[in-house]
Amino acid sequence: MEILKLATDWAKAEIFSTRFFIFFAILFLIASLGFWQLGKTNLAKAYVIPTLVAGSLLMIIGLGLFFTNKSRITQFEKAFKADVPAFVQSEIERTESTLKEYSIVFKVIPSLIIIAALLILFINTPTWRAIGITTIAMLIVILLVDGTAHARIEAYHKELKLVDITNDITSQK
Repeated sequence: MEILKLATDWAKAEIFSTRFFIFFAILFLIASLGFWQLGKTNLAKAYVIPTLVAGSLLMIIGLGLFFTNKSRITQFEKAFKADVPAFVQSEIERTESTLKEYSIVFKVIPSLIIIAALLILFINTPTWRAIGITTIAMLIVILLVDGTAHARIEAYHKELKLVDITNDITSQK
């Protein structure tokens, strides 16, 4: 049962973490509404669409991850009861795959931030400035949340490799 508890604790922590995507999405959507209602300058008006898009993207990411991880908790229990070694092996493979994806994410997102910063520097129109700044803000939110998720899945992966499967098989019976 140690493996099942480990897996469900990880999934519950992920569910909590995805709420931050939703929280920031709501902030971006409120900001968009604020710029739409209160924006007087061209730059303020230019933020309406970029913050709306960023808020929508963060909401999609947050809700998608929330429901995916929520359903994982019941899937973990079923897979664990069906075949403990296969469950552990599939989780090890899944975490290894996710860790590889994170290594790509942590290269691509900073590159996108640099591109958005250059956009702000070289294109001096309100719309492109708003797009660049909003993009940087959204990508920083993603990096913050994904940074903690990466650390969590890395620790989970290490724990999976250390767990004694035979103890869990005998305690299951």
